[in-house]
Amino acid sequence: MKNFLILPVCILLYLQLPAQTNNPVLLNIKNGKIEGYHDAQKNLNVFLGIPFAKPPVGDLRWKAPQPLEAWNGIKSTKKFGPSPVQANVFSDMVFRRDGQSEDCLYLNVWAPAGKSKEKLPVLVYFYGGGFVAGDGSEPRYDGAAMAQKGIVTVTTNYRLNIFGFYAHPQLSKESEYGASGNYGLLDQLAALQWVRDNIAVFGGDPEKVTIAGESAGSISVSAQMASPLSKDLIAGAIGESGAAIKPTLAPVSLAEAEANGKRFAEKAGYSSLAEMRNTSTEELFEKYKASEGFRFSSVIDGYFLPKPLPEIFRSRKQAQVPLLVGWNSAEIPGTSFMQGQPYSEENYINKVKQAYPEDYKEVLKLYPHSSKEEIEQSATALASDRFIAYSTWKWFDLQRKNSEEPVYRYLFSKIRPPLKTAAARQTQPAGAAHASEIPYFLGNLELTDEYAWTAEDYKVSKLIQQYLANFIKTGNPNSEGLPEWPSAKAGDASPPVLIMATESKVKEAEDDARYLFLDKAYGND
Repeated sequence: MKNFLILPVCILLYLQLPAQTNNPVLLNIKNGKIEGYHDAQKNLNVFLGIPFAKPPVGDLRWKAPQPLEAWNGIKSTKKFGPSPVQANVFSDMVFRRDGQSEDCLYLNVWAPAGKSKEKLPVLVYFYGGGFVAGDGSEPRYDGAAMAQKGIVTVTTNYRLNIFGFYAHPQLSKESEYGASGNYGLLDQLAALQWVRDNIAVFGGDPEKVTIAGESAGSISVSAQMASPLSKDLIAGAIGESGAAIKPTLAPVSLAEAEANGKRFAEKAGYSSLAEMRNTSTEELFEKYKASEGFRFSSVIDGYFLPKPLPEIFRSRKQAQVPLLVGWNSAEIPGTSFMQGQPYSEENYINKVKQAYPEDYKEVLKLYPHSSKEEIEQSATALASDRFIAYSTWKWFDLQRKNSEEPVYRYLFSKIRPPLKTAAARQTQPAGAAHASEIPYFLGNLELTDEYAWTAEDYKVSKLIQQYLANFIKTGNPNSEGLPEWPSAKAGDASPPVLIMATESKVKEAEDDARYLFLDKAYGND
């Protein structure tokens, strides 16, 4: 009986694996020869699990990624490498990888087959997962659909949680740059350096690299734009819900990060850095999971990030590149703000007073409450803004005011259809949920087939993909046959926003007063 229960899952995972042919594809990259395969159905060359740095294990645990040495012979790159070590914390994540390990620094490339007269634009996509989970092998991040539009597409792994963001005074002391933490972000930087050095072999243009990501991946994009180490490696940026700006996974000071790391070591019973490095992956990760209250953040380390992002952008020291950025209409349910209380006027007002005791009257005007339906909408909007929408708006606002490059803003409002399983059907959500846009953006609805997609969903996805492909190729999402998407100007009080929905259209921003209020509340103004 157990075998029959397992069989459908096995079939599902098999169907999500990239289709292969018997035709190998050999390439000679900087470190040696690799062998991928030709996907004849899609006319793509696919290379999975390419190492881009030395395995960060043993003495290299909690060190910046180190350059790979050359190898002899041919390295097979036909399956995804191991994912970073993580717990199963997000139910919507499905991996196609080969287990998990600290040895996780691998990337994947989908490239159009055949020779092009010109080098092709490149997309490098960073996965989300709150810097605690995620992997470049997820079906919703598959690069085939974008590659079929003439774009060399890359997904890359980076270290997570305690392995990717742990800081400690001893680690800072031994470092060449006098700081610690940010290893996951430095992994992303190493991947971008690998792209610069190798992507031409795959047909890509190292001078036309657009970076993109969702949630923690979007936060990563904002950080890579701000870093003096990576800003010159990119020609464009796409952010889907998230920026490394208070209150959303903003970097902390090195002193705070080191103190946090020191407290963890003491609580976990470690007396030295050497002891921590000699601890097995399993034991260290179990102690991390058991340690309540320890979350390791990105760091203002004076190396990768010299200052908070608002300061970097205001001084115009960020990457001066086109930016396409936005968020979803219902990033998080209003129940998270209500903390389980019913949507009544009394409950809502009380929650607003608790959150904003000095400014609750202003908040109630910005997020009104004239009916139960309006309360649900306002609670959802307030929860979403506090969670991730405001920080993304701030990134948008900083770039349009401190760059001559165009900035395009969207609001994704297409509500995802229900799951196919009848037991999972629920009431209509208030809007488009966090992360629901990913398969629409990357053209992977069919690879996330647990949802009851309709022709309408595929229509929306096709439109969005064309905007993104145009942007990656030219820095401008517009082309003939698409609704015109104007860029936002520095002085626009109500900047244009593309509403991505069943019928997409451009509107003037209606809710920026909310973000101006939160700007002051979070001290980012």
